[in-house]
Amino acid sequence: MAFSSRRGGGGWTHSLLPSTTKHSAKQPRKSRKPAALKDFILANFFTIGLSVSILLFLFIVFSYGVPKPLLSSHLRAARTRKPVYRKSPASDAISGAVVDLNTKDLYEKIQFLDEDGGAWKQGWKVTYKGNEWDNEKLKIFVVPHSHNDPGWRLTVEEYYDRQSRHILDTIVDTLSKDSRRKFIWEEMSYLERWWRDTSETKKESFISLVKNGQLEIVGGGWVMNDEANSHYFAILEQMMEGNMWLNETVGIIPKNSWAIDPFGYSSTMAYLLRRMGFENMLIQRTHYELKKELALSKDLEFVWRQSWDAEETTDIFVHMMPFYSYDVPHTCGPEPAICCQFDFARMRGFVYELCPWGENPVETNQENVKERANKLLDQYRKKSTLYRTNTLLVPLGDDFRYISIDEAEAQFRNYQMLFDYINSDPTLNAEAKFGTLEDYFQTLREEAERVNYSRHHEVGSAQIGGFPSLSGDFFTYADRQQDYWSGYYVSRPFFKAVDRVLEQTLRGAEIMMTFLLGYCQRAQCEKLPTGFSYKLTAARRNLALFQHHDGVTGTAKDHVVKDYGTRMHMSLQDLQIFMSKAIEVLLGIRHEKNDQNPAQFEPAQVRSKYDVQPVQKAINAQQGTVQTVVIFNPLEQTRNEVVMVIVQRPDVTVLDSNWTCVKSQISPELHHDRSKLFSGRHRLYWIASIPAMGLQTYYVANGFVGCEKAKPARLQISSPDLLPCPTPYSCSTLESDTVEIHNEHRKLTFSVSLGLLQKISNNDGSENVVGEEIGMYSSTGSGAYLFKPNGDAEPIIRAGGAMLISEGHLVQEVYSYPKTAWDKSPISHSTRIYNGYKTIQEHLIEKEYHVELLGHEFNDRELIARYRTDVDNKRIFYSDLNGFQMSRRETYDKIPPQGNYYPMPSLAFMQGSNGLRFSVHTRQSLGVASLKNGCLEIMLDRRLTRDDGRGLGQGVMDNHPVNVVFHILLESNISQIANPVSNSHPLSPSLLSHLVGAHLNYPVHIFIAKKSQEISMQPPPRSFSPLAVTLPCDLHIVGFKVPHPSKYSQQLQEARFVLILQRRHWDSSYCRKGRSECTSVADVPVNLFDMFTGLAVLKAKATSLNLLHDDAEMLGYSEQFKDGAQEGHVLISPMEIQAYKLDLRPRE
Repeated sequence: MAFSSRRGGGGWTHSLLPSTTKHSAKQPRKSRKPAALKDFILANFFTIGLSVSILLFLFIVFSYGVPKPLLSSHLRAARTRKPVYRKSPASDAISGAVVDLNTKDLYEKIQFLDEDGGAWKQGWKVTYKGNEWDNEKLKIFVVPHSHNDPGWRLTVEEYYDRQSRHILDTIVDTLSKDSRRKFIWEEMSYLERWWRDTSETKKESFISLVKNGQLEIVGGGWVMNDEANSHYFAILEQMMEGNMWLNETVGIIPKNSWAIDPFGYSSTMAYLLRRMGFENMLIQRTHYELKKELALSKDLEFVWRQSWDAEETTDIFVHMMPFYSYDVPHTCGPEPAICCQFDFARMRGFVYELCPWGENPVETNQENVKERANKLLDQYRKKSTLYRTNTLLVPLGDDFRYISIDEAEAQFRNYQMLFDYINSDPTLNAEAKFGTLEDYFQTLREEAERVNYSRHHEVGSAQIGGFPSLSGDFFTYADRQQDYWSGYYVSRPFFKAVDRVLEQTLRGAEIMMTFLLGYCQRAQCEKLPTGFSYKLTAARRNLALFQHHDGVTGTAKDHVVKDYGTRMHMSLQDLQIFMSKAIEVLLGIRHEKNDQNPAQFEPAQVRSKYDVQPVQKAINAQQGTVQTVVIFNPLEQTRNEVVMVIVQRPDVTVLDSNWTCVKSQISPELHHDRSKLFSGRHRLYWIASIPAMGLQTYYVANGFVGCEKAKPARLQISSPDLLPCPTPYSCSTLESDTVEIHNEHRKLTFSVSLGLLQKISNNDGSENVVGEEIGMYSSTGSGAYLFKPNGDAEPIIRAGGAMLISEGHLVQEVYSYPKTAWDKSPISHSTRIYNGYKTIQEHLIEKEYHVELLGHEFNDRELIARYRTDVDNKRIFYSDLNGFQMSRRETYDKIPPQGNYYPMPSLAFMQGSNGLRFSVHTRQSLGVASLKNGCLEIMLDRRLTRDDGRGLGQGVMDNHPVNVVFHILLESNISQIANPVSNSHPLSPSLLSHLVGAHLNYPVHIFIAKKSQEISMQPPPRSFSPLAVTLPCDLHIVGFKVPHPSKYSQQLQEARFVLILQRRHWDSSYCRKGRSECTSVADVPVNLFDMFTGLAVLKAKATSLNLLHDDAEMLGYSEQFKDGAQEGHVLISPMEIQAYKLDLRPRE
């Protein structure tokens, strides 16, 4: 959404075996040097070479002493190369990428002075000599576009009805009149909606325009997704949903990505697009100082390479737009006052604002065409000097443009007259025309083949010669002055949390549907899954819609947020109902296998409305009865875990599916409301063991003879007034200044008066300072997008708060109700540690913050949790990108605090030079910083009264109570590791850390029988174990799904199932397997054909991540991916995601 109308308008790896991959040889590029010079060099080649070599050798010896061997990468400039596939190392040892540029070095170099550049305020006065196009004329592609937000100031349906449907009608009508006209379209959510409404004639015209190259679908995702908060699972979902609909409906697959509006860019997106078969990307919103730095060196076009990729298999070509915005004033050239005169939709009589610089566009005619064309061409020439080639891209559009025939005709008519003039004068050495993104990139690549733009010592890429390679990401975005867009990392945290719940619920439902259809042998049992297909598609699309860069970002109007939330809530309910029925079929309880009867089970956790916290259903087992509990494990490893359900009565017993006694614990269920602390219900804990991707049954009984009842926790209370001792617990009063909870690995010490964690003592005798703080920023300049604090965050906790300790044999927890300056504290919190033997939980500390920024007294406040540790991190830390990879972050004094905040979708950690690592996992996206040595602070919520001038027109005042959960891990290295200060490459999580994150983000799903049974009616053991063997710990099943469940019975000859795998990279300088209870890692191939119990895998075929390409080489994979899939072997390198099309049949 462009600044003029929207945001601040007017004011401004490697395979496991050696590869035999062959890459098509590039054609040699022709030199532009005169032939005579070429002949002279060829005739005297030996003499010249020997002389230069001797001089160079003497220079090096004189300057540096005896030289060491030159790096091979320094000899690779000015030529294309084939990537060299080497034998893959184990998952704990991958090399880093060799590149020309990385964003860390750019940040080190840039001084961030915000110097006024004149007409191009954030740049400089751009000039040219005039002879730059003598040998290679300037080729200008003007690309008409309209940016359509699927929700922002209006809901997606409101925008469609008022604007987007008219825009699509206009495109079809105006392009059909003249074959020289071009257009690009990005968002499939609107195109699919229009497709349902429009006539067959318009559909045919649309397809014809696409086929003849006038209309290009770019990106083709359901939305143009955010890249800071979105998890890679959701990004894959939204891209698949859009790309597959497009391919089925229009018959094309996009190859160019267009992302003009996300607020910063993640290298994860570049990786995913490359593995989907995309060839080129366009990006816009990067830090204005970084744009300037890249423009100065003509590096705005580059090849983006992943930081771990030493073999150039992830390379994708990127065009970065150079100026402030993507609207017309900021796209034709460096002088917006002039460019605005060529936005002909701003002429009087149209609905758009006039040019704020005073001079407005006028109709082009024969009298003024020469002057107008030369003025426009001057801007084109100036812009082209910022890039290496003489092929120039000029977008022509803005938010919701081309809404009427008159508007479109004004743009096309005037520009065509200007083009005709430019093209008719050969002395101008320019050719201008309308184009698509594909026209531009194809012409640029052809020029790069002819003309050598490579520089000496440039590493470049085998994908395309003449451009630098770059690694890193583009956060945090600033568009002007000190306006950093780090606020949206946290805005509307309630809905950021709902987003993740919908993701993991959708993934779980997809897995269940896959098994239902895989084990099904006749049409009768297809009814439940295929009958649910419409709602499954709706759930995919509602999740996809929220990934829009004004959805998950929390940057839409209140009523639009409500629309997103309502859609997600509806889908969550649908998915839970389906899963409740699916478990009956998978356990053999529901024999009729259809969708008509109500489910016997219900989810243990339910939401009554779109905007409220989930509540736990309570088991009410009367004397002599038993209630069934079914637990689903969505992960690919067997899971031993302390699980919890709510019970009405404390005198209960837990039994497993064989009716064997299971030790359990009860603790009181406590509210966050200090005035009504005890709910009257109880938390029942036990250690459950659930098969990988399977189901396990347990029973909660009342009156079962021969089993010990759940053991009550012991309670310690800071004040007798806080809580009368509930039955059946024993209670005591806290007398000391500190209190401790412990398990076999560590002891946690808290201040009783403040209710905050102070230190952690380990079982080896060592201690770590972990001082917990709760603070608040006062922020009168912040808004939905921007974080602009007035100074540092001030601690808000005062002495005199209340505290309750619950100590049981499985779980020990501290509940803190802190005292603050406000009558009702904006936060309460709890800390838990677990005693589960051989569980992941025993190694972590669980923090849960209950946040309520609900009253006017919290206006313009932003709440943080901060951990002050003894980790000497030098203000360097690591945060994840989209839950997929880590990025190294460094705090700079030359940047304000808001610019040192970074997205934290799932993990951040600090590491000291002694190897001590402090990690915080989160189950929702937030913002994180390390503003002082040893400190990690995470923003929890923000309440803001003001609009921050980026077009939304409101603050963020619709706060909801939200529970933010962290899993904290303290680890010491067991071998030498790289120093974080000197090592510019990102570090990876340990294997244990990966598993902690997986357990937090993919929790077990618990279902409770709606009715209890008599204890005497003991059913047979019931469980579901679909995997023949637990998968290696570093192998993750991203998705296991049926892409087209509604067409399942018509696709008998096709591979109807999809399995998507990711191999995690982990840091082996931390504990390899022992603490994480791993049985294996993926250093050896996994056999697809033997993966499932009772299911035969047929027709395994490698495919792209959008499921539309089967050519492994074009995707950057080695041939072994394709060949291995056909033989059933999963050959997957660390950090890679690979997709397989399969067919499943029950084994005979």
